[in-house]
Amino acid sequence: MSDETRSGSWPQWLPLRAALRASSPYGAPQIKDVVQLNTNENPNQLPEVVRDRIMDRISSFVHDLNRYPDRDALTLREKLAEYINAISETSFTSANIWAANGSNEILQTLFLAFGGSGRTAIGFTPSYSVHPMIANITGTSWIVGSRDSQFSIEAKGAAQGVREVKPTLVFVTTPNNPSGTPTPFADLEDLARAAGDVRALMVVDEAYAEFSDEKSAVTLICRYPHVVVVRTMSKAFAFAGVRVGYLVAHPSVVDAMLVTRLPYHLSALTQAAAEVAIESADLLQEGLDEIRLERERLSAALTLAGWKPLPSSSNFILFGGFEGKSEEIWQAFLDRGILIRDVGLEGYLRFSVGTPVENDQFLAAMHEIAS
Repeated sequence: MSDETRSGSWPQWLPLRAALRASSPYGAPQIKDVVQLNTNENPNQLPEVVRDRIMDRISSFVHDLNRYPDRDALTLREKLAEYINAISETSFTSANIWAANGSNEILQTLFLAFGGSGRTAIGFTPSYSVHPMIANITGTSWIVGSRDSQFSIEAKGAAQGVREVKPTLVFVTTPNNPSGTPTPFADLEDLARAAGDVRALMVVDEAYAEFSDEKSAVTLICRYPHVVVVRTMSKAFAFAGVRVGYLVAHPSVVDAMLVTRLPYHLSALTQAAAEVAIESADLLQEGLDEIRLERERLSAALTLAGWKPLPSSSNFILFGGFEGKSEEIWQAFLDRGILIRDVGLEGYLRFSVGTPVENDQFLAAMHEIAS
């Protein structure tokens, strides 16, 4: 991207929509030769046996790459339904699942189907910044709901706000990003009732669900058909480079996704790789317990150093309590070869849980900065 457009000074001859002229692309810094703890990736590489299975499966599709992929990704959706049923004791079928290139494409397609001019969405911030970004792109009015000082949602007040605003879409991220805060299942149900009262879809973004002990919102769908759960394979499956997200919902919501999705949007190779990953879920998720243990070790070390990490149910930690501005502390970590995330909350920074070696490097830098 050019310096001119990055600064928001778009050329006059470019007929960019007025609502986008102040916008900048979403993204985190990409810096080589540092410990990268800024994008909430799973630090564990795929086991060799899974890599071999993926290569074997992909090779069977290579000779037919002149043909379009399965437009509706039916086999992949069937396997995703089986995975969700196994971990949540549900009885979904492929009709309840829709898959796309990462959960962000899921979110955009939801906005295309249910948002737009004259429609309103509400989210409880600070939360995932892509939600309001896509609202703006699709011309959907975005209403800011609030979280408390610990970044939790006060369910009764939030439900009242939903009933007053009467939005088309209600967004709840749990565990929340950037705070890692989970929303208790009972509170999700309160919000689902409120959304139902005003005929809104409630979109529960569960990108980090496998790192949490909370019950998944997918179990609400049978009683509240307006509840939509968005998940990803990027985190718990260590599959960020493949870009697969999926939605669990009532079949009517899935049908709407099929109306607004682009034709043949999910490649044959992506589908094949994702099918193998789901078949290998036990192997790919063996490292989740270690990530949780490392998360608690890091949190304890931060606390001991006098900093203030928030309790997290995800694979990252938001922390404050340091002396100096957020951007100064961020730079201090980078100067020591550690790339973390400035999420735009003054007094807070966020970092992903890495490998034990990477986490030790983070802690070494932290002790230098704190001393």
